[in-house]
Amino acid sequence: MRVAALISGGVDSAVAVYRLLEQGHDVHLFYIRIGMDNGEGDCSAEEDIEMCQLIASRYGLPFDVVSLHEEYWDHVMEYALRTVREGLTPNPDMMCNKMIKFGFFEQRWGHEFDKTATGHYATTTDIDGKVFLSTGVDLVKDQTDFLAQITYPQLEHIMFPIGDLPKAKVREIAVATHMPNAYRKDSQGICFLGKINYNDFIRRHLGEKKGPIIEIETGRKLGEHNGFWFHTIGQRKGLGLSGGPWYVVKKNIHDNVIYVSNGYDTEKQYGKLIHLDEMHFITLDPWKEECRNVEITFKNRHMPQFLKATLTRLADREYIIESETPVQGIAPGQFAVIYDRDSRLCFGSGVITGQNPEKLK
Repeated sequence: MRVAALISGGVDSAVAVYRLLEQGHDVHLFYIRIGMDNGEGDCSAEEDIEMCQLIASRYGLPFDVVSLHEEYWDHVMEYALRTVREGLTPNPDMMCNKMIKFGFFEQRWGHEFDKTATGHYATTTDIDGKVFLSTGVDLVKDQTDFLAQITYPQLEHIMFPIGDLPKAKVREIAVATHMPNAYRKDSQGICFLGKINYNDFIRRHLGEKKGPIIEIETGRKLGEHNGFWFHTIGQRKGLGLSGGPWYVVKKNIHDNVIYVSNGYDTEKQYGKLIHLDEMHFITLDPWKEECRNVEITFKNRHMPQFLKATLTRLADREYIIESETPVQGIAPGQFAVIYDRDSRLCFGSGVITGQNPEKLK
């Protein structure tokens, strides 16, 4: 097939290219530039592009750097800032996959190819003629939770060449084939920030506004913060408080107050009920109106664990997750990603709301 391969300069996408060529595909490499002209939000460092050029040169492949600056600002960075401003916790990586990599890229370049391939740790599974997003072999590295907002037409056009490999094997292939980035470290952090500090980014756009940090059990003021938008539910680091660990357990957006609780096992940072809205199923809704106490697994943030729970449909796109074990850091605005009980099929995701699920049950 003719395949558009999205590469980043990292080892995962490089090995993905190697495997595509092994399978006999006609591969065209693309690097998406998403940084702004002022250098903000630029994870397209020149060294990344140089690494991509080395890969292209080594295999004699066509390589293009394409720009989606404005689209990224309008559909990912603006989403992130709006969500933070509302006191919620965004997931810009998920929006980047849906809107940029498999959205605007597909519309402008990817549609000319039979498939678009990436280095994500994910797979696809065919069931009764339908394609389902499914987890990668390496469940610790699995990235389906970053893909759980894509659409079915997008999924049909995607290939994940390394999804059937553990990370250790990917690195092993890179070393064995003497790839120039074989020992390059994995990228960390939020995709749109690159080397920019997250707090610096937020400060630049939302400014600072002093407010109290309050111990929720006693009402005692422990210190000050620079704005609720710098903090998220479940956060432990960056509070500047002694005698910890302290966790952010609540935010009063109207009065700019952060509430914290002390201790790794504080009950205030845990919950079992999660209310979801705007539920999105990628391939199909496997339960429809009959979704009541259906056994699932889920993630409420990017982590290696799949949590066991039941899922119940309330109305239209409203659902409740009831976890078997207490869940740390349930942050409104984040996505809860829904899997089957075996943690193999990823059905989709919904937005965690601030509503009290106890009243909704």
